[in-house]
Amino acid sequence: MTSVHTSARGEADRVAARPAGPGAPGGPPEPPERPIAWSMLSRALSVPLILGLVCFLPAVIAAQPGSGVRDTAYWLQLVLTCYAGARLATMILSTRRRLLQGVFWMFVYIAMGVAPFAQVVIGQTPTPMVGPRQDLVTAIAMILVGCAAYDLGALLASRRPLRRRSPSVRGSGGGPARAHPVRLRLLVLLAFAASAFYVLKLGGPAVFFSSRQEINETVAASGVVTEGSNVGSAFIKGFGQVPALLALLFYTRRLATSRRARRTPSTVLVWVALAALNLVVNNPVSNARYWFLTVLMAFVFTAFPSSAAFYRTVLTTGVVGALVVFPYADKFRYEEGGERPVQSASVFDPLVTKDYDQMVMFANTISWVDTRGHTYGRQLTGSALFFVPRAVWSGKPEDTGVRVGQWMGLRMTNLSAPLWTEFWVDLGPAGMVGGLALIGYASARTDRRYALAVTRAGPGAGSVLAIAAPLIAGYTFILLRGPLLQAVGKLAIAALCLMLITTFREQRAARRR
Repeated sequence: MTSVHTSARGEADRVAARPAGPGAPGGPPEPPERPIAWSMLSRALSVPLILGLVCFLPAVIAAQPGSGVRDTAYWLQLVLTCYAGARLATMILSTRRRLLQGVFWMFVYIAMGVAPFAQVVIGQTPTPMVGPRQDLVTAIAMILVGCAAYDLGALLASRRPLRRRSPSVRGSGGGPARAHPVRLRLLVLLAFAASAFYVLKLGGPAVFFSSRQEINETVAASGVVTEGSNVGSAFIKGFGQVPALLALLFYTRRLATSRRARRTPSTVLVWVALAALNLVVNNPVSNARYWFLTVLMAFVFTAFPSSAAFYRTVLTTGVVGALVVFPYADKFRYEEGGERPVQSASVFDPLVTKDYDQMVMFANTISWVDTRGHTYGRQLTGSALFFVPRAVWSGKPEDTGVRVGQWMGLRMTNLSAPLWTEFWVDLGPAGMVGGLALIGYASARTDRRYALAVTRAGPGAGSVLAIAAPLIAGYTFILLRGPLLQAVGKLAIAALCLMLITTFREQRAARRR
């Protein structure tokens, strides 16, 4: 009998040690699709949620008084709003946490759906439209086509099984990406050194609690900005903020997933010090609202990686926050007495007078391309080579939003250039459809791998994907809003830091577990 039990136990151990991919025999299963408790709750919430996003809010906006005409643009915008609302409701009610897809549809619903629909109804836009009305119709139609392409890419990704990762002999490599413990400590040292240099370069911590205007003026006076080039300021800001955030996220995940780490004083003290550092360099007072939104979302999704409740709460409250709180969140952008007055004659005034210019800027970009032609990769190349100073590359392209704003004759050219616009300028309709399809495919694949990474069968506290996915999800707002030339800097610094600390070798402690 003893030999039989021993043999059975040995066979079980061999099966458990056999490398297998998610969903494969002997491999870790994908997260359950529909837990019973949430299934009952989702059925109770689905009707009011879908009615609210798809029917009630668009109906309230349509009933607003205004000078807008109910032409083709009006009806296309209504269709886009309802479509995005239905897809967002699907993301919220899903039993799986689809971070990147959920944030994508939240942005589309707010910035491409609700806000432009309010602008069409009221007859007012944040930025003037210089081209014919037909260009707005084309813009709305292309946003719809791009969203459909994104959905198609996500559907193709869901049909393809995740690729099997078979570790090499003796765990020497080939496993999931983890943060190397020694390199992670080096990242912490880099975070403190780079942030300290950033703080001292700007004159001390006090300036970080004044206003964004003072921060920008201090950076300009520090000598890191040369005429016609912002590469120096982008690097000093990026390295002063991104390593500190990444180090905090890794230590937050360690504390959230390891009881031993929570009982280790040194780990807790490092986390407290990193939290204090981020309160200085990444606080909402002196930073752009989109960047602080990235910090907040990345932290929440890292601290509560497997909580479906937090995921759904973020998506649901994000809509309310974007429509009600976000337009008023630039109180500290300017010095006292210099802030822009907030109009409040209607509850939808912030949607037509402030931040949501994405749709009208797409229409203006279509008009600009009609007069100048496509740039055939030049704008995207400039974004990819953002780190090259203009002193070296005299013909380096400017931000797409800046170029369109200059063509429009505007003095203030800090305008958005949504991702649809970037593809349209360089590659036309076919490139835009292909680009959005690829992004949908990559988003869905990343979401599936992230869902596995944060389960108990995942790679544990050191999982790089468990940090990278929440960070990208938060940064999606910046990438989708554009321009890309402004957005890629911090993303590239984050990618560089993650590459430096990533290893595919299993650590001894992990093998002992």
